[in-house]
Amino acid sequence: MKNFTFILIIFLGIQISAQQKITVWQKGEMPNSKGLKLNIIEEKEGRITQIQEAELFAFLPAKEERKPMAIIIIPGGGYKHLTYDLGGYSYAKWFNTLGISAFVLNYRLPTSPDLKQREIGPLQDIQAAIKLIRKNAAQYGISSDQIGVLGTSAGGHLAAMVSNTSTDYTELKGNWENYSTIPNFTILVSPVIDLGKFAHKGSRDNLLGENASAEKIKEYSMQNRVTEKTPPTILFHAQNDNAVPVINSNLYYEAMIKNKVKGAMFIFPEGEHNIGITNKSELTDNWKKLCADWLKNMGNK
Repeated sequence: MKNFTFILIIFLGIQISAQQKITVWQKGEMPNSKGLKLNIIEEKEGRITQIQEAELFAFLPAKEERKPMAIIIIPGGGYKHLTYDLGGYSYAKWFNTLGISAFVLNYRLPTSPDLKQREIGPLQDIQAAIKLIRKNAAQYGISSDQIGVLGTSAGGHLAAMVSNTSTDYTELKGNWENYSTIPNFTILVSPVIDLGKFAHKGSRDNLLGENASAEKIKEYSMQNRVTEKTPPTILFHAQNDNAVPVINSNLYYEAMIKNKVKGAMFIFPEGEHNIGITNKSELTDNWKKLCADWLKNMGNK
């Protein structure tokens, strides 16, 4: 059984908040590990730079309001750190207001000294997380075929990677093999897509190393992975994003069009690399309504 820890806050006998911590890998299951014992390192509040193993944090709406849909949120941080609070928990709480269950994934970073193969470590964790949520869907009161991913910044790269990787890298055996690692839909917010000319250099170097070959860069540029089997995808980006150029989303959406993948893209004039739950511009803040409407349409199919 997985290791479930419940954190309940009770006030006057009424449950006002519930967060569930879930260990993604059972003991002895985690692949691609040297067996090192690592401490959790948090460089400052809300940013983790090192973890021992992947963890999910579940945010579940009240059962009376809970819809079949669920989303795994993949925080960004340039593959150097995990912005689990601003880029994770805040999104999860917002999805709960829509009746959607949310799971924030803290994944192993490719910079971890414990990884044998750096570039597939994060992918293994999100693939295992998708399998885990699918396997336990009934327990959470959700549907196993309405599980999507949302990734921001470098988390968007990982969300795109798991959406376009048919190979199962989890190495999980037995009935785990019955569960797909491909999400049913994908939400990309200011995503890192290209690792070549338009790359966010930090994300590329942290994922592939500073001397990655041209072949490896091409392989891990996600616009090159899109096929007709890519899940329906919606993208949001700001034209004035100086960290991850907006052309990253353009390249991915162009590949979607070529492969007849259902989806949408919205480019806002403002927002920089800070599109989130709280936005300076009312126009940019509309991404939430657009996303909610798109998800509602997805759920009705």
